[in-house]
Parts: sequence; C-alpha cells; structure tokens
Amino acid sequence: MVDLLSPTFLTAVLAAGIVAGIPLLFASLGETLAEQAGVLNVGLEGMMISGAFVAFVTALAVGDYWIGLLAGGIAGAVVSLVMVVFCIRLGLDQIVVGIALVLTAEGATSVLHDIWYSRSYPRLPNVEPFRIPLLSEIPVLGGSLFSQPLVVYVALAGVAFAAWAIRRTRWGLELRAAGERPDSLDAAGVSVVRTRTVAELMCGFLAGVGGGYLALVGAGTFVPFVTHGAGFIAIVIAMLARGRPWWCVLGGLLFGISLSITTALQVAGIAIPVDFVEMLPFISVLVVLVLFVRESRLPSALGLPYLRGSR
Repeated sequence: MVDLLSPTFLTAVLAAGIVAGIPLLFASLGETLAEQAGVLNVGLEGMMISGAFVAFVTALAVGDYWIGLLAGGIAGAVVSLVMVVFCIRLGLDQIVVGIALVLTAEGATSVLHDIWYSRSYPRLPNVEPFRIPLLSEIPVLGGSLFSQPLVVYVALAGVAFAAWAIRRTRWGLELRAAGERPDSLDAAGVSVVRTRTVAELMCGFLAGVGGGYLALVGAGTFVPFVTHGAGFIAIVIAMLARGRPWWCVLGGLLFGISLSITTALQVAGIAIPVDFVEMLPFISVLVVLVLFVRESRLPSALGLPYLRGSR
C-alpha cells in the first residue's frame, strides 16, 4: 500500500493535476475572451478535439511538439470560423451551431483516426520537463509546480497578459463593451462584428492549443473523444471566472486535481470504479455550480446576435 501522505505521492498527485488542468486553462481562457465579447462558445469541445487531432498528426510527422501545438491552435481557429460565419456574421443561434460543431468535429476526428491509426496506435515520446533551478528542489511543490514542460509557464504568462489586456487596454474595453453594450460600441464607431470575430478566433486558437496539449503532453497519443467533455467544463470555469483570467488557473487546477486524486488512489491500490473516476470532474462541476452560480455575472449581451445600427 502506498503512503498517501508521502512527499512522492503528493508530488505525483499535484503534477498529474497540473497536466490535467492545463488544457482546461487554455480552453477556459479562450472562452473568457469570447464571453467577454458576447459569444457563448458551446462549440469549444469541437475546437479542442480538432486541435488535439491536428497537433498529434503534426507532431508525429515532424517530431516537434511546439510545431504540433501551433498546428493544433491553428486548427482550433479554423474550426472557430464556423462560429464566426454563422453566429457572429449571420446571427444564427450560437448554441445550435456550437452543438453541431462539436458533433461534427468528434465524428470527423474519430473517422480519420480509424482510417489512419486504428491498427498501429502510434505514441509520441514523453515531453521533457523544464526544471527551474533551486525552486524545483522544494519538497512536494518543487517536483510538481516547478518541473513542468515549458508550455505550462507560457500558459501562465499568457494568463497574466490577458488579465492586463482585458482591464488596462483600449482593446479590453472594446471587448467588454461588445459583450455588455454592443450598441454603445457601435455608436462609438467600433465594429462589434470585428471585435467579436477577433475574440472568437483567439478563443478557437487557445482551445486548439489546449486540445493539443492534452494529446501531446497529457496522453502522448490521440484516441477518439480524448477530450472527454473538457470543453464543456472549460465553459463552466469561464462563466464562474467572470472575466478574471487568474480564476481560470484556479478552476483548471481544481478540476485537474479532482481527476488526478482518484487516478492516484487507484494506482495506490484503493479500489475505485473506473466509472466514478470519469464522473468525478462532472460531479465537481455540479458542486461548484451549486455553491457559486449565484455569484457569477455574465455579460448582458452574451449569446445575442448583433446587427450593425440596431439599438
């Protein structure tokens, strides 16, 4: 029996929680930008799984996970063009289009995986961690927080930049106006469609990178439906974050650890049904929603199409 309080076990749990939480961080950060602009990105899951598949195919071909992550981000942005065209420019229902996008992306990636990899199931080599000198030697925290792939620290830097940009720049003001008072933004001479389009493309790119991270770093391979609902969890995290990117870090870490704890307990020899392990993130979502949903405030124009010149 493994000692559940040993530094080695605690380090492994926290490290696994970070691995599981970083895809949620990328996706929820992108969704935060989209929601602030008034776009409810229900298709986030489809962008993540598209990014995961393209990132895996690219990294397998070129042997570089950075190029794979970039390709995954581009794939997510391309998929987000569906939301741009049908929802932002044509004004169709964002929920209906988003669900259709998810189903299409899941089906397409599943079929392509079956055609190309169903017999070989190739895997990628493990991504080497970037160890921060001195800090990585701290017991428990050092081996988990300060010994991660470099992209983890890039993600945290991106969160810091997004938090600054949303609250301290003209672009951030326009972004929030597109979600709160698009008519006022239109009257000020700024295109609501352009503002929402940029936010949606950024959301798609970040979701694709999150999916790519899940496939390249988390799993080391791609299997159909590899995201397991991570896109929908990211939507909840973004809603509860209320436009504050640092809360996306906390939410991603919370749900990541909730999954890693159960997996670690299984490894430690404690019998936990696999079905419960798969249910735990969603149970955590329900608990968090019950506790904090009344405190969340969404942009007043979220999910509502806007036609230029309307009031």
